[in-house]
This record gives sequence, structure tokens and C-alpha cells, in this order.
Amino acid sequence: MEKSTGRLIRESKTAIDIGLAKESRHGVIEILNRELCDENILYIKTKNYHWNVVGPDFSERHAFFREQYEALDEIIDELAERIRDLNGKSLGTYTEYLDHGKLRESPGNYPNDITMISNLLSDHEQIIRTLRKDADRCEDEYHDMGTNDFLIGTMEKHEKMAWMLRAHLATE
Repeated sequence: MEKSTGRLIRESKTAIDIGLAKESRHGVIEILNRELCDENILYIKTKNYHWNVVGPDFSERHAFFREQYEALDEIIDELAERIRDLNGKSLGTYTEYLDHGKLRESPGNYPNDITMISNLLSDHEQIIRTLRKDADRCEDEYHDMGTNDFLIGTMEKHEKMAWMLRAHLATE
């Protein structure tokens, strides 16, 4: 990891020549690693809710949370592989996730199912806002249209997941 710039960059020793300057790739890898951290925090939070949901809608909520964390698992794998595509190293420890992610955990807190859904929705919406900004940065600042497109696709997946969560909160 480069300490001098304060960035979250780990790069393979193998040379890479894909039309992006090293500095641009490093900036994009930093963005992707921060996103990877938040995705993992959200994954664990969703899995925790899957395990600990109770109430009259237990069966439906338990299955719904499983669908959500399985979708997050796919996103996580795609993010880690995108980092590797750019010759970076993916962050992969809980310490790194908590140190570099924006999302926060709530240890020892086991809310009711509606609050669980509301918490997850809030986290997805935060990720969506971050992805919008980061997709623009990848295009405007780093000239990386591939990662711009990748982040937009990831954002769309989160928008759909947020819609599903919102539907569970609807009262009409």
C-alpha cells in the first residue's frame, strides 16, 4: 500500500499498459477499494439481519434478506475483480473494511424487521449517492470510462435493491 499519498493502493508487480496513466489507475483503485469496503459492511449487516430477523413475517423477511446478501456477494466479487483488472490489490479484511468504509455497524443492536429494512435502505441510498459521485470522478478526473460504466451498473443494482426494500416499507 502506498503510504506517501495516503491512498488505498496495493498494486501487483506485473506491468500493465491499458491506456490509463498509473496515477489514474491508482485513483480509480482507491475509489473501488473504498466501495469494496462499504459493500462488505452492508453484506455483513444484511446477513446479520437474515440470521436475526423475527416476527410474523419471519419466513418472507428471512428469504428476502438472503436474496439481498446474495446479490451483494456478486457485487463484491465483481468489485474485487475490477480492482484486479486494473492491476490493483483488493482490500480483504474486516479491519480494512471498517477503517476505510463510510458505512457503520451497530454491534449488539437487533432491531425489529421494519427497522432492519429501513437501516438497509439508508445504507443502499448512501452507496448510491457515493457511486454517482465516484462514477463522475472516474470519467472526469481519471478518464476511465470502463470503471465509470462499471460503477453505473453497480449503482443500478443498488437502485433496484433499494426499490425492493422501499416496497417492504410501503403502507399503501
